[in-house]
Amino acid sequence: MVVLSEDDGGVRILTLNRPERLNAWTAEMGRRYFDLLEEADLDPSVRAIVVTGAGKGFCAGADFADLTALQAGTYADEQDKRLTTFPTTLRTPVVAAVNGACAGLGMVHALVCDVVVTADDAKWTTAFSRRGLIAEYGLGWILPRLAGQARAMDLLLSGRVFTGAEACAMGLAVRAVPGERLLAEAVAYAKELATQCSPASMAIIKRQIWGGWQAGLDEARDEAVRLMTESFRRPDFAEGVASFLERRPPDFPPLG
Repeated sequence: MVVLSEDDGGVRILTLNRPERLNAWTAEMGRRYFDLLEEADLDPSVRAIVVTGAGKGFCAGADFADLTALQAGTYADEQDKRLTTFPTTLRTPVVAAVNGACAGLGMVHALVCDVVVTADDAKWTTAFSRRGLIAEYGLGWILPRLAGQARAMDLLLSGRVFTGAEACAMGLAVRAVPGERLLAEAVAYAKELATQCSPASMAIIKRQIWGGWQAGLDEARDEAVRLMTESFRRPDFAEGVASFLERRPPDFPPLG
């Protein structure tokens, strides 16, 4: 299987599984990955998702066989109708555990996850300008918002390689840890989301953040007031308050 799936409590762990190619992206991998994301999002037992790579890479970008076929005009694989930004549309939080090479399209797939944890020595690069390409799949929109315009210009224009530690310092990841601890820390973080946080609240927060980058402050404030009023009527609010007052772990209902 080009993407593996396993459960650890309320966490679904998806592993890109072409280690001999540093998990370079293919259409087959994309379909399998999105299918598994969709399955996890519809499974009420799954409260958080972790995505990582097998072997030494997270995802080294598009497979060169596909790029060569595109150049030759012989690439004929049917396009998946789910877009690269598909993870942002899920209700379930997605945590990327970047364990190694994270390049080009692989970097896009890391940054459309909701939270990124990286190995401190992982090698990151946009790579596009060094292949005669442009900032693909919305990365020219995402990078300035995460790292600022100056850093985004540097990374996209130069296509230079930088470490996970630098990625974290620039705001592309929330944590940079030694590689041997990466998956354990990412899963532990996801388990905290799964056990301590309301699925309904996290789903709405995802929508607020991914859907609100173009909104003005007044619009975002008014929308938050409306959503907050709705949240008062959900059982998650009652359970969140009760569990705090009773000093016990919360028992939030699954998403419907």
